[in-house]
Amino acid sequence: MPELPEVETTVRALRPHITGRTILEARFFNPRVLGRKPEPDLAGRTIASVGRRGKYILLDLGDDVLSIHLGMTGKLLVNAPPETHTRAYFTLNDATLNFVDPRMFGRIELNPARIAKLGPEPLEVTFEEFRRRLKTRRTRIKALLLDQGFLSGVGNIYADESLHRAGIHPCAIAARLGPDRARRLYKAIRQVLTEAIASGGSSISDYVDAEGRKGWFQIRHRVYQRHGEKCLRCGAIIRRILIAQRGTHYCPKCQKR
Repeated sequence: MPELPEVETTVRALRPHITGRTILEARFFNPRVLGRKPEPDLAGRTIASVGRRGKYILLDLGDDVLSIHLGMTGKLLVNAPPETHTRAYFTLNDATLNFVDPRMFGRIELNPARIAKLGPEPLEVTFEEFRRRLKTRRTRIKALLLDQGFLSGVGNIYADESLHRAGIHPCAIAARLGPDRARRLYKAIRQVLTEAIASGGSSISDYVDAEGRKGWFQIRHRVYQRHGEKCLRCGAIIRRILIAQRGTHYCPKCQKR
């Protein structure tokens, strides 16, 4: 699933192509993309700006916000013709926008209430607020990092990578992390996300940005999807377990509970 770095990379690629453009026509080819809600009337609306909140792409239409969540396999491509897995297609003046989603887990919504329920942005939250939130949660830290109400935008890839850099076991209880370990995790999350954005995200399967370019942060992954291989730091064998029904990768030697 595209996470914060992939969504941020997509937003940055979209901005010069669609900001200030007017939507001439919006076509939706499957009701699932709208959550089976009525089609919004978008014709004549101007895209004032393109932003991001967590894993959501936000198109500011003035009085309304159009939210696009890429789901597991979604891509938002500029000036690309419709294809087999196109679920929505926007014709703008001087541009087109093609929402491609083979597995159809993505969603397009007008003014979704769920945006207000997202936790703080990991690159904006202060350490004090991050630490305060940790202290109230007696759950495994990996599961907590996947909770979009705790932090918005972190998913499976960057939770694994951040925990490895911080030297924290994914099963460690969040509330039991002392100030030093909490600060290590806070810094690791920010470092990993910043580096991933600079690398254009991680192209694990078919992820590309809005201009069809692949990311390359996947070549810098230290643990994600590397189970059975040697840890790049200590040489121990990377293990894989399930936490919150998600495959979780960690080094049993580097990462302590």
